Amino acid sequence: MSVADSFLRGTDSWIYPDWPAPASVRACVTTRHGPGVSAAPFDRLNLGLRSGDAVDVVNANRGGLQQALALPATPRWLHQVHGTTVAELGPLPSEDEPLADAAVSHLPGTVLAILTADCLPVLFCTADGREIAAAHAGWRGLANGVLEETLTQLRAPRAHLLTWLGPCIGAASYEVGEEVRAGFVENDADAQACFVATRPGHWLCDLVALARLRLQAAGVAHIYGGGFDTFTDPRFYSYRREGERSGRFSSLIWLEPKSTPQF
Repeated sequence: MSVADSFLRGTDSWIYPDWPAPASVRACVTTRHGPGVSAAPFDRLNLGLRSGDAVDVVNANRGGLQQALALPATPRWLHQVHGTTVAELGPLPSEDEPLADAAVSHLPGTVLAILTADCLPVLFCTADGREIAAAHAGWRGLANGVLEETLTQLRAPRAHLLTWLGPCIGAASYEVGEEVRAGFVENDADAQACFVATRPGHWLCDLVALARLRLQAAGVAHIYGGGFDTFTDPRFYSYRREGERSGRFSSLIWLEPKSTPQF
């Protein structure tokens, strides 16, 4: 079977956000069971170049993804480092992936892409369908303000924004230590409600609840998504479940190109 054929035969490979985004905004989340060519333990649709998978295989997966979803352009992949830098991107890729953990765009045809394997992907769009954004919110980036920094790069008033919280590790599966809890509660006492004590010095951490809390504090009222657990759901890669040789799935968002008038 050819690489191209393997991408065309996939079924039940995608998750589509349940949010009232305007028609010009499209979004999709891949799963590990999508139509890719990665071998075990990455099988099948691993999209992470820095996951330990063969580079040529990941590049084949990325190329096939564009075909399988009929994307208007090559996704704008980021070199994610758990920081707060936001890149403003257009549809034409550069030779190197920008060193950033979030991206914004107002140009139709631009496909923004966030890679995760337990961290929280967050998608943004404006109610008028003119701007989009995507952010990688692991606990460190979330605590340091990656969502707030993304909001500062969007031109629309925050009351006009919609956000969707994608698949991440669930609260029941995510035990953390004092460093993580302190990173949130030392700056916001309300964040204590997002942690449940388990054993001395350890808590269950609710990333989705923390993201909602921070978005609401920043003036965002329309927040959707949540309800996934990448650790227990076999459709997703999970770094905590699989360790260093875990693949990455992607959350994608793009503005549909404007059709050319026919005369």
